[in-house]
Amino acid sequence: MAERVILFDTTLRDGEQAPGYSMNLDEKVRLAKQLEALQVDVIEAGFAIASDGDFKAIEAVASAVKECTVASLSRALQKDIDASWSALRTAARPRIHTFIATSPIHMQYKLKMDSADVLDQAVRMVTYARNLCGDVEFSAEDASRSDWEFLYRICEAVIDAGASTVNIPDTVGYTTPDEYAALIRGIREHVPNIDKAVISVHCHNDLGLAVANTLAAAKAGATQLECTVNGIGERAGNAAVEELAMVLNTRKDYYQLECGIKTSEIYRTSRLLSSITGVAVQPNKAIVGANAFAHESGIHQHGILAHTQTYEIMTPASIGLHTNTMVLGKHSGRHAFVDHVKALGYDTEDKSIIDEVFTQFKQLADRKKSVSEKDIEALMENRTTAVPATYALESFVINSGNRMTATASLTLKFGKRLLSDVSTGDGPVDAAFRAIERITGFSYTLEDYTIHAVTGGKDAQGEVSVRIQADGRTYKGRGVSTDVIEASIKACLSAVNRLAYEVNHE
Repeated sequence: MAERVILFDTTLRDGEQAPGYSMNLDEKVRLAKQLEALQVDVIEAGFAIASDGDFKAIEAVASAVKECTVASLSRALQKDIDASWSALRTAARPRIHTFIATSPIHMQYKLKMDSADVLDQAVRMVTYARNLCGDVEFSAEDASRSDWEFLYRICEAVIDAGASTVNIPDTVGYTTPDEYAALIRGIREHVPNIDKAVISVHCHNDLGLAVANTLAAAKAGATQLECTVNGIGERAGNAAVEELAMVLNTRKDYYQLECGIKTSEIYRTSRLLSSITGVAVQPNKAIVGANAFAHESGIHQHGILAHTQTYEIMTPASIGLHTNTMVLGKHSGRHAFVDHVKALGYDTEDKSIIDEVFTQFKQLADRKKSVSEKDIEALMENRTTAVPATYALESFVINSGNRMTATASLTLKFGKRLLSDVSTGDGPVDAAFRAIERITGFSYTLEDYTIHAVTGGKDAQGEVSVRIQADGRTYKGRGVSTDVIEASIKACLSAVNRLAYEVNHE
């Protein structure tokens, strides 16, 4: 019988620390609910002491999530642990996760402590945390570059102090699969009380080995695997939850391990993260990339037609990716539409959202011959926003050409008022964005602009993601339309609305 491993998701903590992946409170709660639907075992919701925003987000996730353990990270300091416990109080299953560095280079240059002081600090803080919370995880930061004998001693000591999980992180992505597996075996063999704790691993991808190292450690006896959606995280990222889950699911014959992940929620989870952050997944990304189930080679296509397993070791449906086209059009009724939305996994309880998206669906059906599941997903994701629409697009007119200066005339809704202005620019999108600046009065710099087709064909919807910067802060926006200029305007307005919301609530 396969042994069950714990999947600890740190997308909301380590993942969010990566540049361009910051999320506000509502976005974190929304992603946490999806992680709960994905059925991860532990959600690390943030670093409570880091900021007031992180603290509030952990509080909100702790209240919203009922089926998963919710963890907060803290340094091995009393003030950090107090902040974590305060944020976690309402969690159904709280966990305090405390850490201290154990490698010689970190102890000497960062902590300026010797190994005896580090061990003493770890034991005192684990003891303190255990008196507050019944579930305490201890991490030996930079464990893969630490002295193994010292790791054995500190693991034994913190377990005696009350740690129920000991994490052995490859913090800088330095180790290799064979070396890491040997370290995990060494801990199992040389820590006398290791049977009283779970061995966890947390691998970074600096050398492209995060998933390989994690799986090698699991094979060697680690039973908690730390990971993130799409592999996001500090520097080159972390082990990807979707890759770990599908490896264990596909190669159960070799690993003899299983996890509780509901694999049919994988694609939706990946898509939601991209939608929230505005960062697209690279096409060749394993499991969730656009090319993961695409076949262009004639030999491959022939094999797939003969038998799917000739070139596919997983099915698209196994990760929740459906390839059929919805039989919906401009004559479809609301009831059929709601049934399809439910089948795609979306909550249909909010009547105002469904009414608005159904109207948008009808408008889209008038423009397109067929409406696909991806079209519906794009409409739903575009509507589900974490901030109110201070400004909404009423109308726009664009004049552009290779022998004229691009001009954009925009009218925006602002409450019950209509605000209009005209601007020129280096192209139609630039002109439209400058017009938005003039109307709203917000000054910003465009940091990133990306566009891709939601579906194939010349009537495909364009999905635009933008990132703007104002006063040193970054705001993301997303827009969808069959007209790429309209999608661009909607994306810019989405980002500006986030800016307006933050300014109005400071």
